[in-house]
Amino acid sequence: MFSWLKKVNSARWPRCAALVAAAGSSSRMGGINKLLEPLEGVPVLIRTLTALQMAQRVEEIIVATREEDLVEISRLCRDYGITKCTKVVRGGESRVHSVLLAALEAGEDIDLLAVQDGARPLVTPELIDRTIAAAAKCGAAAPAVPVKDTIKSVGQGNTVTQTLDRSVLRAVQTPQVFDGALLKAALQNALEHQLPITDDCSAVEQLGKAVLLVEGDEENLKITTPIDLVLAAAILKDREERT
Repeated sequence: MFSWLKKVNSARWPRCAALVAAAGSSSRMGGINKLLEPLEGVPVLIRTLTALQMAQRVEEIIVATREEDLVEISRLCRDYGITKCTKVVRGGESRVHSVLLAALEAGEDIDLLAVQDGARPLVTPELIDRTIAAAAKCGAAAPAVPVKDTIKSVGQGNTVTQTLDRSVLRAVQTPQVFDGALLKAALQNALEHQLPITDDCSAVEQLGKAVLLVEGDEENLKITTPIDLVLAAAILKDREERT
C-alpha cells in the first residue's frame, strides 16, 4: 500500500518536490541547447524554474541535467533567485533514469513528486498547484488538453491503418505528480524491464495505477523545435498585454 493512503487522516498538507527533467540532447533544435536559449531575454529553463519557485505547493526543486551543464545551471539558479532549487544533479542515460536519479535525491519528508519538463517554460504556478492538489487526493495526477487534430495510426509504407476517435484522446502535459513511493517503484520497474516509456504517467500505468487527468493549459507548450520558441515568445507577449 502506497504512502498516499496514509495521508488521508493527516492534518499536514503533503510536501511536494519538483523533479525537473533537463538532461535531453535537444536533437531537434539544430544542435543548440534549447533549455539555455533565451526566451524574451530569459533562459527557457529559468522560466520553467521560476514557475515552480512561485508555486505555493512546491517545497523544493531538483534539476537533473547533462554533466556539462551542471555548473551553468547551478549558476543560473543563483543569479535568478531560484532558492527552492536544493540540488542540480547529473542525469542518466534516459529520461526515466534521469527522473529516478532526481527522485532519489528528494528529502525524506517529501510525500509527492512532481515531474516537470524543463522545456515547458510557459507552465503557470496555478496549474502546478492545482495538479499537486489533485495528486494529494488520489496519488497520481497530470494536466491534459483535448486533441484538436484528427489522429491516425499508420503502418508500413506510411499508410493509414486506423483513424482514432479524438473525442477520447488527450495530450498530456507536465507537471505529472505522484506519490513518491509509487513513482520510484514505477521508474525502477520501467528500467528493469526496459519498457518503452515516453512519460511518467506511462510508467505508473504499468503498475496498474490509474492517473487522474486535470484540465491543462493550451499555452503550456513544450519547446521541441525552433518554431516553438517563436510561438512561446508570442504567447509571452500576449500575456503581458493582458495584464
